[in-house]
Amino acid sequence: MIDGGSSVRLGKNRFLEVIPAAQRNRLMRSAEPVVVEIRTVLFEPGEPIDFADFPLTSVISLVTPFRRGASVEVATVGNEGIVGVPMVLGGSLAFRAVVSVAGSIARVPAATLLSEVHGDGHFHERLDSYLQTLFGQIAQSTACNRLHSTTARLSGWLLTRSDRVGADEFAITLEFLGQMLGCRRAAVAKSVDTLRTAGFIRHRPGHVVLVDVPGLEAVACECYATIKHELAGIGK
Repeated sequence: MIDGGSSVRLGKNRFLEVIPAAQRNRLMRSAEPVVVEIRTVLFEPGEPIDFADFPLTSVISLVTPFRRGASVEVATVGNEGIVGVPMVLGGSLAFRAVVSVAGSIARVPAATLLSEVHGDGHFHERLDSYLQTLFGQIAQSTACNRLHSTTARLSGWLLTRSDRVGADEFAITLEFLGQMLGCRRAAVAKSVDTLRTAGFIRHRPGHVVLVDVPGLEAVACECYATIKHELAGIGK
């Protein structure tokens, strides 16, 4: 169980911060703090969703998996949002949710979340607004995956994680980056080497450090700035 006080210790979620205190407290009374490791799968496509997860210090990737093991990230959720919002109890989504930055989440039973959604118009409006932003991110990412280079997308991917958790250092492998970007390992390795040679990052196996954020921003495609602007509006 966690309450408003312990959420400060674990980290904060911006969506929870902007809903009425009484509603937030009801959700938190049923919430469980969970520490999630990188690559942890929260749910699979078509799988009944039993919990809604509010990232606190973690980042969750929504991924479209394909046959033969290929996949590509279509959206990310950090401390601005919610992972797993079934429209009905026992409902499912068409994505895989996988942890791309380890950290903490506040886990709320789906039944509790849906009770608040159906019982309060203000909460429903907030949730609808957030979901519109999330679907906008999915649309932007779909175009980005089709049109922009691996190096530009990788730069945006790293910057997005840094923005969400306020860190410039990540435990990440080339294989996992390839799964998120929908690229072969060799293509990701080439882009990582390009950014490293330019002095924008430091890299060793399983580890990336952001060194020059303005440099990465200059390389990142326009989708990074667009998504960042949209996410900044959550909670206002």
